[in-house]
Amino acid sequence: MNKKMLGFATFLVTLAMTSTAFAQVEAAEWGARGWGALAAGLGLGLAALGGALGQGRAAAAALDGIARNPNASDKLFQPMIIGLALIESLVIYALIISYLLQAWVTG
Repeated sequence: MNKKMLGFATFLVTLAMTSTAFAQVEAAEWGARGWGALAAGLGLGLAALGGALGQGRAAAAALDGIARNPNASDKLFQPMIIGLALIESLVIYALIISYLLQAWVTG
């Protein structure tokens, strides 16, 4: 049992020392790369928020129109689906840009 504890303690000490050694390099390079990481996170969060709000409003308006006139459901369904797909594509573009920014930060 003592050998397992000694091995585990050695692992933890090694892990703690390597993380502090590399922390100084990361802190020195915060500059533009840090702002890029912040932009990637905030950009994706805002895009997801805006896309969710847009999809909610579009679906609510389409369902309201169908509830008022059930015979128009065929005319409302296809444009609603196309609109939802376009809204979702904007969020996917934001995801791609966020990924590229994150790759630039780490690269």
